[in-house]
Amino acid sequence: MSKKVALVTGGTRGIGAAIAERLKHDGFTTVCSYFGKDDAAQDFSKKTGIEVIKFDAAYFESCKSAIADIEKKYGDISVVINNAGITRDRFLHKMNLEEWNAVINTNLNSLFNICRNTIEKMRANNFGRIISISSINGLKGQIGQTNYSAAKAGIIGFSKALALENANKGITVNVIAPGYVGTDMVKKIDANILKGIVSQIPVGRLAEPKEIADLTSYLVSESAGFITGATFSINGGQYMQ
Repeated sequence: MSKKVALVTGGTRGIGAAIAERLKHDGFTTVCSYFGKDDAAQDFSKKTGIEVIKFDAAYFESCKSAIADIEKKYGDISVVINNAGITRDRFLHKMNLEEWNAVINTNLNSLFNICRNTIEKMRANNFGRIISISSINGLKGQIGQTNYSAAKAGIIGFSKALALENANKGITVNVIAPGYVGTDMVKKIDANILKGIVSQIPVGRLAEPKEIADLTSYLVSESAGFITGATFSINGGQYMQ
């Protein structure tokens, strides 16, 4: 069934890896994209049995080619998790054009690159689930992250518009905006700095990657067909709208 093929961009580490493993557990044929750290990606694939494909989500033709290969092998992709993301943090008055463009291309333009190459078949099949990972900093902003905050806020506007365009085709489009999550990367932050971050979270801890994956699992299910255009904050009460 076409409903059983899922693509997770940036899916070999952190939040993406947790989502990919959950989707596989749920019965999806799951494929993850990655762009850096070949050894880590291959280790993830060996550990989980999930296929990994190296391509840059920031480039349209790379996405088009990779998606064509995935669909040739497994069938139409009906679940997309837009998780690929990078940071190039710097105050705007010191930021260069490459740092701006790199973040916008990977974190925001990738949504066009992936969705444009999957949406037509979702429409033809009258079923699709698109989940994009934004951030608490796309909602509230963050010092040194004009590029990142702009991209993560853009994800929300993109998703609302796409949700409206495809609501009558059995396709839902939603956003998850995590706060600070206990990934390996975050746990490597200096202990004193990390303690300061946690002190700003009302529930008093970091999120677990599994908590993001659990919500994703529900949102891609057929039970969530009446939920579209929504943004779900998972931030422990650190920022409430």
